Amino acid sequence: MAKRDYYEVLGVDRNADKDTLKKAYRKLAMQFHPDRNHGNAEAELKFKELNEAYDVLKDDEKKAAYDRFGHAAFEGGGPRPGGAGGFEGFSGGFADIFEEMFGDFMGGGGRRGASPGRGSDLRYNMTVSLEDAFNGKQAEIRVPTSVTCDVCDGAGAEKGSKPIPCPTCGGRGKTRTQQGFFTIERTCAACGGVGQVIENPCKACNGAGRQRKEKTLSVNIPAGVEDGTRIRLQGEGEAGMRGAPPGDLYLFLNIQPHPIFQREGADIYCRVPLEMVTASLGGAIEVPTIEGKRAKVSVPAGTQTGRQFRLRGKGMSVLRSPSRGDMYVEVAVETPVNLTDRQRELLEEFQKDSGVEKTSPQSHGFFDKVKELWEDLRD
Repeated sequence: MAKRDYYEVLGVDRNADKDTLKKAYRKLAMQFHPDRNHGNAEAELKFKELNEAYDVLKDDEKKAAYDRFGHAAFEGGGPRPGGAGGFEGFSGGFADIFEEMFGDFMGGGGRRGASPGRGSDLRYNMTVSLEDAFNGKQAEIRVPTSVTCDVCDGAGAEKGSKPIPCPTCGGRGKTRTQQGFFTIERTCAACGGVGQVIENPCKACNGAGRQRKEKTLSVNIPAGVEDGTRIRLQGEGEAGMRGAPPGDLYLFLNIQPHPIFQREGADIYCRVPLEMVTASLGGAIEVPTIEGKRAKVSVPAGTQTGRQFRLRGKGMSVLRSPSRGDMYVEVAVETPVNLTDRQRELLEEFQKDSGVEKTSPQSHGFFDKVKELWEDLRD
């Protein structure tokens, strides 16, 4: 009887990725599992066929050979998929099938020669001023963390002694127990999955290979960072157990609100009060810039509140770029207060001598529309 195409067995197309293959296998393995099909010879054959197909397609080298030569890749002395019979569809027997099906839910991972866990990643929240976000800065931070023990150099054992293979699991890091048809694999309780135990633990770190300390780091904050920018410092997280690799440190930046400038991306906005006389007659004003300098803005006669003036290239720095954003200056015409008698007299003369429709066209037009609205309502 000719063998079926392995992709057909799993019910997937030839471009299926590993996740799709695994999902298809899990679904069919549960369907045709012998425990669910007692005495069903056809289900048993399909289960073996399913294991054989998945054993090939989940392995990159076997899959490449199968895609090129088909079943012939494993004939004539070539590497054969699966074992010699029974339920050896995987090299480790049914326990490996169980791990393949449920490994994601039970921790999964390597089985033999397990190594201590990698150190945890750390998060550090840092607040910087808008000026520092513009210029960039070199900052020094202090981070409480776990560092490699300087007495045992992270080994966890006293000087002159070494860890030995765990006698409980034989150095595998896992133990197996038989429960009916299933073989259940668990992390070794004696060594914690490391596969080794320490007879003479280091007194400074109690065999952990690391100690709690506060670490001082110099951090480069590049120009142009924004609120929420994340900076990764590789290897600056917690030290790993017994010489395992350290984790990473992630800096999350928060930009402090500024009393004058508001930022939107690479552009900044500034609201500036404008004297009534300057707004009426025109002139020039000076405004501050984010780099701590001054810029001159020409104000035309008749400028109204809300008008914006754009200063090109005076905005924020752009991360990893030489360019800069723009600065927008919005003016707010200020009404004079605390007038002297002479100033009040001059304003009253101005009001008498000027035609409202010429000097205040917006007000004149608005109230004309209001009068028309009132007349329409009376009608």
